[in-house]
Amino acid sequence: MADEKLERFLEDIGAESHLRVEADLGDGFVRLRSSEAERRQAAQDIRSTEDIIIEMLRNARDASATNIYVAVSREGQTRRITMLDDGVGIPQAMHERVFEPRVTSKLDTFHMDKWGVHGRGMALYSIAVNAKHAEVISAAPDKGSSLYIETDLTDLSEKVDQSTFPLFLQGEHGVVSVRGPRNIMRTACEFALESRKMCSVYVGSPIEIAATLYDCTRKQVSATDRVFCSNADDLAVCKRLAVATDPDSFAALAADIGLGMSSRSARRIMDGEIVPLLPLLDRIHIVKDTALGESALMSEVAGDSQEADEQTHGHAFRRDERGLKIAPADMDDFKNEILSAFQNIARDYYLEQDVECKVTLRKDALHITIPLEKLN
Repeated sequence: MADEKLERFLEDIGAESHLRVEADLGDGFVRLRSSEAERRQAAQDIRSTEDIIIEMLRNARDASATNIYVAVSREGQTRRITMLDDGVGIPQAMHERVFEPRVTSKLDTFHMDKWGVHGRGMALYSIAVNAKHAEVISAAPDKGSSLYIETDLTDLSEKVDQSTFPLFLQGEHGVVSVRGPRNIMRTACEFALESRKMCSVYVGSPIEIAATLYDCTRKQVSATDRVFCSNADDLAVCKRLAVATDPDSFAALAADIGLGMSSRSARRIMDGEIVPLLPLLDRIHIVKDTALGESALMSEVAGDSQEADEQTHGHAFRRDERGLKIAPADMDDFKNEILSAFQNIARDYYLEQDVECKVTLRKDALHITIPLEKLN
């Protein structure tokens, strides 16, 4: 109570800035306190939903997970992410502290990977600073983990196009390049490829992830264990759905690991109406495109519609009404060059640099659209 009164008193007298400053160096310069410097760095570490996804994936991988399940959903401007894994887990006493700065289990595994330095103990803290809500839903030593993150998309953005599956192009020297918006799926696919020797990654809606867990774990948990299990918490996080006896118990168990759903959806899963997901690497296949003169490692497009089928197997070119063709790789290179030129304008006029460039091929022109977003 005394601390709260002191804090309110300091706010009333305008002392908040002094709480953030260690020393006034004069001429407008100050030395920040370490806590304020950490907070500011954390705010910069996470700039989008995609940044949250990659940091959580890296954490799960480094926790020795062999399977990682990413459930994503959106309602209005609220993005929800539940990430489950079969790694080493988190002790109960650490469920809240893992979101504090400099807390890490990687004392001897500080390393650099494709996405930068990892092992500083700042990833979950950075996520918590930028999220509306962040918590460990369920975790225990040797039983894996389930973490839930909720963000406000008006504060933390993400790519507008979240439906496009990425396109991977393999050049003549075997180098693979990635095309498509840097959305959640592309982020997860790149991670899955980079970490293919260590773990498998599944991405889908909460219902799809629940169906996948149910399908996988019923093969791993014996019928005897399912019948005589008196407490699902005794099982690993990713195996708990296997002991569900009816749709209501399934929905309750799913909610306990961060996969909320109705009993009706649970019944559809138990009846086999929801098809389990394949690992991301199994959803990628190679298509030879002689017209492009290179191998195209093309990912499937979600859905069974004719449009999706054409996008996956058909049109390798963008066409206009006269039959002009521009190869996807050339179109993407063109967009990248435009965005590169845009960086100078964005920097000089304080505009957001990480934006999506859209190029539309019309009958007599290329229409280029770049959104102008002012930096806060």
